[in-house]
Amino acid sequence: MTDVAVIGAQWGDEGKGKIVDWLSARADVVARFQGGHNAGHTLVIDGEVFKLSLLPSGVVRPGKLGVIGSGVVVDPFALIAEIDRIEQQGVKITPESLAVAENATLILPVHQQLDAMREGAATGVKIGTTKRGIGPAYEDRAGRRALRVIDLAHPESLPPKIENLLIHHNALRRGFGEAEIDGQALLENILEIAPRITPYAKPVWLLLDDARRAGKRILFEGAQGVLLDVDHGTYPYVTSSNTVAGHAAAGTGLGPHAIGYVLAIVKAYTTRVGAGPFPTELDDEVGRMLGERGHEFGTVTGRQRRCGWFDAALVRQSLRISGTDGIALTKLDVLDGFETLKVCVGYEIGGNRFDYLPAGADAQAAVVPVYETMSGWSGSTAGARSWADLPAEAVKYVRRIEELIETPVALVSTSPEREDVILMRDPFRD
Repeated sequence: MTDVAVIGAQWGDEGKGKIVDWLSARADVVARFQGGHNAGHTLVIDGEVFKLSLLPSGVVRPGKLGVIGSGVVVDPFALIAEIDRIEQQGVKITPESLAVAENATLILPVHQQLDAMREGAATGVKIGTTKRGIGPAYEDRAGRRALRVIDLAHPESLPPKIENLLIHHNALRRGFGEAEIDGQALLENILEIAPRITPYAKPVWLLLDDARRAGKRILFEGAQGVLLDVDHGTYPYVTSSNTVAGHAAAGTGLGPHAIGYVLAIVKAYTTRVGAGPFPTELDDEVGRMLGERGHEFGTVTGRQRRCGWFDAALVRQSLRISGTDGIALTKLDVLDGFETLKVCVGYEIGGNRFDYLPAGADAQAAVVPVYETMSGWSGSTAGARSWADLPAEAVKYVRRIEELIETPVALVSTSPEREDVILMRDPFRD
């Protein structure tokens, strides 16, 4: 048996929620290790839809421990709202089923306001953030002025920490021509939510270490995708955290030896939300069809996703960066009925051929995708649960992707439903 880290290999929205939920049946603990409530996961269980942002996907399964690690930035108001919403759907969340790292950074209203001010500014790069305060919270953590979950349990220590935080934020607000934040009002806001958060605050690193020593299986759940990694993604159009598999250890407090198998989630085509380079984007009827069939709208924001052909060069790059052992291919059924399919196998930039996406923004903007054309299929892959259920051309498509990305396919997802999965390799055993 081994512990498994699940990441997205594209720009997020690959279908991690369903795969993590499916794998959580084999795990004892499901741990989020980075990101915030800008990451949305949609689970469909017996026809009921669960939309999660901060909560680990495993919370919808009874008897599992959900963990929010120290690498996650936590909006306490959003967390409680999500707990209340999920409980209205019949899933009880208690301190026995959910642990929040006491050393996790808090997202406060000042972070969301700063996020919105920057995105609304007349100048500067438009990243296309969700305006949920993720980036500013990570900035404050790096600047060592952030409030953390453990601070909520010590209200007497909050006033000087809030004052230190606002020295920075009020200076920025003055620069934007905005009114300064009232520290007392912010303190009262925090004190109101604190009693609902503190019961979940735990030394997560210790809980996870104890779980490993007891032989329990841990599933590490990533958010967004490798192409949004702050170091390895399409910078500056990236998120504010490390989304690669290596951060599963740092973001939970366990050593790298804890990650025995890295499973990357890969959509059978490509999507992206917000601004930034997208070599295989389709601004035509095919792109529109992919979006409609795949219901490509963000779980958190509702924003329509940009759609394009599968980019094997980019995925191969992501998988190498993350040391991936296998992939889960999702949304294969969206490609049902296409006469021909295209797969990007590399790029041309100024007459030169590349088999990876260069880091420079100018080069990324200039890439021309090199395509390989494949036959589509007329049969249906929707709901397939065995390899034999797939049309022959769909099998060829999956096998060709496997060759191009140089990584084996461990799972194929054929619908949003939990059990519609073809299992080729069990990540917890391989």
